[in-house]
Amino acid sequence: MAYLSVSTWSLHRLLGPLRWTYWDEQHQTQATREQEQPQEIELLDLPAVAAKRGYRAIEICHFHFPSTDEDFLGRLKLSFDRADMLFDTLLLDYGDLTSPNEARRAADLAWMKRWIGIGAACGARRIRIIAGEADAADQAALRQSSQALAELAEYGRQTGIQVVSENFKSLTTRAANGVELVRSAEGKLGYITDFGNYRGDGKFEEIAMTAPLSQSVHVKAQDDSDGRPDADELRRCLDAAHHSGFDGAYVLIYDGPGDMWQGLERLKPLVEPYITGKKGAES
Repeated sequence: MAYLSVSTWSLHRLLGPLRWTYWDEQHQTQATREQEQPQEIELLDLPAVAAKRGYRAIEICHFHFPSTDEDFLGRLKLSFDRADMLFDTLLLDYGDLTSPNEARRAADLAWMKRWIGIGAACGARRIRIIAGEADAADQAALRQSSQALAELAEYGRQTGIQVVSENFKSLTTRAANGVELVRSAEGKLGYITDFGNYRGDGKFEEIAMTAPLSQSVHVKAQDDSDGRPDADELRRCLDAAHHSGFDGAYVLIYDGPGDMWQGLERLKPLVEPYITGKKGAES
């Protein structure tokens, strides 16, 4: 059944510091750089706040975790349970399974496995892992990513969390590559289709290719300078997903100017017909 979700990226100016992970070339390991942001909402309070605003689920970016210790993860899981909310997806925003640096590939794979364990411990249903930053035309890199994602998907299955990927970063800018990654994993790998990450004349056809394989779509509109969405363009994206058979989480994404909650509220009336079933009745 379709339902409404929101990403913490859509609220990043309200949730406190961003803790970006990057590859430290000198020390050949991951490192963290903190970016200051205002904190109006504690992550532990977000499930209850989002529930009151009509959301059924949340996706959390890994850089919003203030801690990964056992106590915090348990409290985060409890906050979702108490709010009767789904922790749909933990979004990893770092990692390159196609890096030419073999040491980095191995370290990133181990880092991803650690976060799979973190996701399972705090009750996330899924974890999004980037397929790779190699060029979309690089078939060797696609095979390399496919093998790594299949390994991670199996590790996730054993840990109790589904691994998904997304049309995010260069390798999966072609929908055909995303389809191939899911196909080759033989049912173990899920997917996310982000409306904003397909571009060009074939955008709507590409959405239609990956949406039926996806557990969620990222509803990212083309906003004007005031943060108002291009409603016609967004409806074409929504129609492409809907007519493909998609029936999962519609995750609202807003990163425009002004109040972030208000930006999300401008998206809601465009998406709600696809969730309530009214769009299906019209089609």
